[in-house]
This record gives sequence, C-alpha cells and structure tokens, in this order.
Amino acid sequence: MQVLGLETSCDETGVALFDTRRGLLAQALHSQVRLHAAYGGVVPEIASRDHVRCLLPLVRKVLEEADVRRADAIAYTAGPGLVGALMVAGGLANGLGLAWACPVIPVHHMEGHLLAPMLEHDPPDFPFLALLVSGGHTMLVLCKALGDYQVLGTTQDDAVGEAFDKCAKLLGLGYPGGAVLAELAETGNPSAYAFPRPMLSRPGLDFSFSGLKTAVMLQVRQAGDAGLLDLAAADIAASFQSAAVDTLVARTLKAAAQVDAKRIVVAGGVGANLLLRKQLAARFDGRVFYPRLEYCTDNGAMIAIAGALRASDAVEASEIRALARWSIESLRPPLAA
Repeated sequence: MQVLGLETSCDETGVALFDTRRGLLAQALHSQVRLHAAYGGVVPEIASRDHVRCLLPLVRKVLEEADVRRADAIAYTAGPGLVGALMVAGGLANGLGLAWACPVIPVHHMEGHLLAPMLEHDPPDFPFLALLVSGGHTMLVLCKALGDYQVLGTTQDDAVGEAFDKCAKLLGLGYPGGAVLAELAETGNPSAYAFPRPMLSRPGLDFSFSGLKTAVMLQVRQAGDAGLLDLAAADIAASFQSAAVDTLVARTLKAAAQVDAKRIVVAGGVGANLLLRKQLAARFDGRVFYPRLEYCTDNGAMIAIAGALRASDAVEASEIRALARWSIESLRPPLAA
C-alpha cells in the first residue's frame, strides 16, 4: 500500500510517499522561514497562501521521483495547527481522493512526530515514553500502544522551542533563531550565568519556561546597558541552553522512573538539539530513540507513515478536518488493532 502524506500545519509544506513494503519512496519539503523572518514570527495568512502555492507542485515532484501515478491512500495533517494552513492539505487530500477514488486519513500532527522514529531501520517497540519538544509543544506522553496515549506532563506557558526562539531574538540572532542559538552556545560557558531550572522543585511533570526566558531577558538588558552584550552573548546562550536542557532531561528521567520506561522517544524540532541528545544518552539506563535530523521538524514523511499505520481508519473523501486544538489523548487505536 502506498500512502501520500501531506503536512501544512504551520510554516513548512511537506509531502512524502510511503510504501508499506518498501518504505519511504520520495519526499519533498518547502520552508517558509524567509517569508516570516521579516515579521519575527509566523503570519497565518501568509503561511496559508504559500501552502496553496507550493503543495500541488510538491505532490507532482514526489510522485515523479517515485515513478508513481497515484497513491492508494492520502494522509494529511488535520490538527492541531493553524486552521487556514491545515485546510490547504485537507482540501487537496480530499480533492485528490475524489479524483483518484482513494480514501483519506486525517492524522494528528503530534502523533506524526512521535511515530517519526518508525521510519528508521531500528524503530522502537511499544510501550515507550515520548518527549515531544517543538516550537508549539512540550509534553511527556506515555505511549502504551498505537493510539493509546497518556499525557503525563505539558508546558504551562511557552513551549521549549518557542523559548529558544524568543531568547535568540533577545540576543539579536533573528527568527527563527533556536538552531542559531544552539550553535552559538557551543562557544560559550554554560556555567557563566545561574539561570533557573523551572518547576524542578515542584511535584508533577509539567514544564514552564517563562521564568527562564525572563531571566535571560534581564541578563541581556544588563549586558546591553553595560555595552557588553556582544562579549556576553555566547555565555548567555550556553547558560540558557544548559538550563532548558537540564529541565527537559530531569523531567523526562523523573517520568521514566515513574512509569518504569525502558525506551524513550524524543521527537519534534528541539529533538535535534545535540546537548539534549548527549545528556539523555548519558543519564538514561534504557534506549533513547530519535528520528534522523531531517524528520525532527515538520515533514510529510511522518504524516505518511502515521497514515500507513492507521490505514484501517481511512474514510471516503468528503469532509475536510482542520482542528486548531486536538488532544492527543482523544485518539484511539486503529480500528483493525
């Protein structure tokens, strides 16, 4: 079975074709970073219009590269995300479904992320603990089986990826600046500033990054007032990254101990952070699984494999689903499971 995956939940247009016997056949990705950089953040209307411009040409490109005329089913991100952007993939998926007389599969964006490691040659078995970290989400999810998820902890304010981007902006690194900040941090002293590790002294498994972000803002302001920001930037970046990663790792290890997890999956854009990977590998006794770097950020491949795993949930093309909010705990195992 060949499943075409369409991803347009935010500012990246992703398309991929996955074959249940042969694996990933082709993929393409278009980033809107340059379009939104001038505004310091994603502009929903611009995002939607660019998805409209790019999505169908990317579908043609992927099908041509795979030497396939049409797919057997079409999976698309139905949420959570920007509603206007989601409707682009939903509309095309249903339109192609009618034209090709094939079913469509609405996919939960975060389930796509936590299933991205299934694209690798050595995928994790269920159950596992998932740390989902991106610009829009920070959560710990106990994944008992496909579609059987329990959220153990989530952020009470900024997602960690959002905190990275905002601190990068404070340092004048542009938008999105999370990856640039991480690169700058490699040249700094992570012990230069004693930034807080939020929530670690409190019970539960929730996260908070607003206090850490405020501490960075105050330090940037102090260094700027003294005319020393250029000299202090790398140390501030390194100290912020150290605090953020310490928080993620400590919460994840606490959750793993509580549920007796033997496997941890780290997914989402911040899953590409090298310090996070290094610390988890060093401190966790079990196995840690990651998608390869190109599958950490939003992409069509994760939607295609999620659709393939949920093939029994396919429906006739008719209704476009576009949900700004959609709890991952509301999902259920596939009908055939």
